[in-house]
Formats: sequence, structure tokens, C-alpha cells
Amino acid sequence: MMGLDLRSIILLSGIMGLLLAVVFLFLRLSYPRSIQGLGWWAVAPVASFVSTLLFAARGQIPDLVSVVAANGLLLTGIAMFYFGARHFFGLAPAYLSRIGLILAALPLLTWYTLVEPSFTARILIVSLLWAYIQMTLAVLIWRHGPEVFSTRFTAVVLLIHTCTLVLRFLSAWLPLPNEHLLDPTRVQTLYVVMNALLTVALGVGLILMASDRLRVLLEHSASHDSLTNALVRRTLIGACEQELERCRRHGRSMALLMLDIDHFKAINDMHGHQMGDRVLVDFVNRLTPLLRRPDQLGRFGGEEFVVLLPETTQEQALLVAERIRAAVAQPTTGLPPITASIGVTTNRPDDAQIDVLLARADTALYKAKAEGRNRIAVV
Repeated sequence: MMGLDLRSIILLSGIMGLLLAVVFLFLRLSYPRSIQGLGWWAVAPVASFVSTLLFAARGQIPDLVSVVAANGLLLTGIAMFYFGARHFFGLAPAYLSRIGLILAALPLLTWYTLVEPSFTARILIVSLLWAYIQMTLAVLIWRHGPEVFSTRFTAVVLLIHTCTLVLRFLSAWLPLPNEHLLDPTRVQTLYVVMNALLTVALGVGLILMASDRLRVLLEHSASHDSLTNALVRRTLIGACEQELERCRRHGRSMALLMLDIDHFKAINDMHGHQMGDRVLVDFVNRLTPLLRRPDQLGRFGGEEFVVLLPETTQEQALLVAERIRAAVAQPTTGLPPITASIGVTTNRPDDAQIDVLLARADTALYKAKAEGRNRIAVV
């Protein structure tokens, strides 16, 4: 390790960071806009890359640039990773707290560079502030990220990096010979190499996190209606088939509600399809709070919806249906008044296919419509 050229290692780490920036840029351009924070993650390595150029030019350019500005850019790049993570999780950015700390550190760095030069003092300031930002980023990802490999990997990388920075902070207090950034001492070499490796590992972890978020979005869009966020027909039928099989094995009961918004075509004709879409979204929003966690709501087509009620008897299903009918009939400001007809059915011992239950629920729905709409019928 004593023979390593630290200037080359610093430059190489900056180039690897720049490659990560290119990857994040392509992710930002190709991923859905709902995945936020990728822009910050693309800019952060660029700031760090510029700082490595300034660090590597130590002794060839003024110290105000190669020391103070370089450290300021380095810390700003690390803070940008934090800002991006807060956007990624849909949280307020908290710019002032991190930028304020960096701005407060710059006069100290300037003092210990130009007035009272001290590499040890600068190490204490930068390593402590860097460790603080990394630790808060690790806590942020651990608390708000899903319990999957990508978030746990990224948080662990950040914790290891935090420990490395804390050890460098503590080592600066040891009675070691005077040194500077490019001195290939064992401590300084280990510090520079670990920073380079762990910064790249952080970038890899963040890329994995973004990929996991994209996968979740794609899975959700494949199983949920894009307008109302209710389950699509295929997914709902699959859930109903699984529940029917479970009922047959264990002798349990289930219920299906088939709902239809009364005279929905007239709403589209009188108010336009955009208003019709708003009515559909509002309809689902009214239903969702009335359902239990295991219940499933799916859009069967147009203005027709189906609700799966596991572990539900006919009497219980009728109570749920009445609550839904009453809630739908309540007026909503800015939307035309609507009502819903509801068909109710439950499973029977001889039901072998979910199509049988769906057919009975459909028959019950048309019975409710034939009896005057805005009512419930059972078959």
C-alpha cells in the first residue's frame, strides 16, 4: 500500500463516479417521472468528479481551489445523494440543513488552509461532516426503504463508510508525523482507497434501489387499472379463483358483489368523458374505505366493478353492499349525482369454477337494475 500513487487513485475514483453519473442520467431519461431523485443522483458524482480533479491538482493550483473548493464540492456531492434519496422516498428535501453545515465548514477550512495550515484540522472537519451526512442517509434509507436487498445493501455500505470516516477522524488525533492528502502513508492510503470503493458501492446500491422501484411500478401497472387504481379484471379473477379454492378446501364462505353505476352513459353524454372518468375515480375512492384489508376491488369493465369479500356470509355481504350503496348515493361537490345497483352472491358447495359465481353476481346485478336501480339484489 505504501507504493500506491494516491493522485492516480483519487482520479480513478472520480472517473468511476463519472461513469455512475452517466448511468443515473440514462435512468433519469428512461424511467418514469414518478421515480424521483435520479437527477440529484446523476449530478452528485459529477460534483465529486470535479472535486477529485482539484484534489489531484494539489500543488499545481492555488490551495484555496485545490483544498477549500475541492472539499466544498466533495461535501456538496455527498449532500446531493442525500437530497436525491429524500426525493426518491417522497420526503421534503431539507436543503438548508445540509448546505448550511457545508457553508459553515468552508471558513474553517479556509482558515486551516491559508492562515494556519493544518492538514489534521481539515481531516477532522471533513471526515466528521462527511460521516454525519452518510449516517443520516443510511438511517433515511433504512427507515423509508422496503425490506429488500437493494435498500439493505445500500444502508450497510453507508454504515461501513461512516465507520471508516469515524476511524479516520479518530486517527487524526494520533501522534503521527505531519502529512498531507497525497502522502502515501498507510492510514491515508487506506482512507483514500476505502472512500473510492465505498462511494462506487453506494452508486451501485442506489441503482439497484431505482431498479427495484421500477419493477414495483411495472408490476403494479400490470395488475391495476391506470385510471381508478382498482385491480384489472385478470388479476381480480385470479384472486377470486384462489379464494374459491381455499373455501372448497376448508369449508369457508366468500361473497362477490357486482356493482354498476346507474345511467353512466348519460353522464358521459351530458358532461363529457373527462367528467365520466372523474366519476369513476370518485366511485372507487368512496368504496375503498368501506372495505377490509383482505377485500379486493376490481374494475370489470367500463363502469362495472366487482368486490371480493373473503370469509363473508350472505348476511354480512348484504350489510357491506348497503353501506356501499348509501355512500355512493351521497352527493359530491363538483360531480354529478350517481347511484349504484349491486348484485350479491356467495359460494355454494357445488361451485367448481369462479365463472359460476360471477354469472350469479351478474344475474343479481341485472335483477337490481330491473327492479328500479339504486338497490341490492341477491341470487
